[in-house]
Amino acid sequence: MANELPRHAPVYVAGHRGLVGSALWRRLEAVGYTHLIGASSAELDLRDRTATFEFLRHHRPAVVIDAAARVGGILANRDHPTEFLSDNLRIQVNLMDACLEVRTPRLLFLGSSCIYPKYAEQPIRESSLLTGELEPTNDAYAIAKIAGIMQVQAVRRQYGLRWISAMPTNLYGPHDNFDPASSHVLPALIRRFHEAKASSAPEVVLWGSGTPRREFLHVDDLADACLHLLEHYDAPEPINVGVGADVTIRELAELVARVVGYTGALSNDLSKPDGTPRKLLDVSRLQALGWKPSISLEDGVAATYRWYVENVT
Repeated sequence: MANELPRHAPVYVAGHRGLVGSALWRRLEAVGYTHLIGASSAELDLRDRTATFEFLRHHRPAVVIDAAARVGGILANRDHPTEFLSDNLRIQVNLMDACLEVRTPRLLFLGSSCIYPKYAEQPIRESSLLTGELEPTNDAYAIAKIAGIMQVQAVRRQYGLRWISAMPTNLYGPHDNFDPASSHVLPALIRRFHEAKASSAPEVVLWGSGTPRREFLHVDDLADACLHLLEHYDAPEPINVGVGADVTIRELAELVARVVGYTGALSNDLSKPDGTPRKLLDVSRLQALGWKPSISLEDGVAATYRWYVENVT
């Protein structure tokens, strides 16, 4: 399937101020889209069903990309499962119900690789969904995202709308969350090493054992993949988006230390959770559609660190 979207089509990017949404906005602008629709959470709370329906009735977009979500790192997910379940369910149900009412012809729902079982065979194929138990530290968030996939499939089956789901691996890049309590591992490491360098700290303590393996995709590559999927993918099954290679958390920490220029020691806090031992996505279906990433991990981390220094510190 090849179906290039008209550049004048109204495209609503839900969550356009966040890590993913802002990258999507940049990408869509860069390739010539002229009718982009966005609303900050202050302007539109997608948890508010009435407001969401009114917004969609007014704008009637031809394409909706759902990048709106409550997100956080391993400790935030572990400590606030109620909010991660409730907020994400309401956001996506309200948005998709409103899109259904106005018959939005094309919708892309963005999930997460955490939807897959904790001990799924590696690399993780899309068919692993619902074949085993989830990682307990983020099961609430995962269940919400699985419900979103099910809603996309239900709408396709019942109403024939060309809605799709994509499951990105771990993401990073400009506009990431660098808060020490709620961030994901890569931005947390960037901040920690930057502050350690600034204070001449003799060592940096890593959470967990450092042995879990993770895959990291720059958010600009994700945005490029999303546009590719909207033009080349139309099936009920979710499709993985990743780079097809992973590193240990220890290796990631050493890379960040090099980029930042921190030369102190690294140690481990074994009281902190590791999470899933490995999470590498099988991206063969996406590659078969003719897409692959273009930003290496080292280049991406260096660019993200520059953005952090210029915009956060």
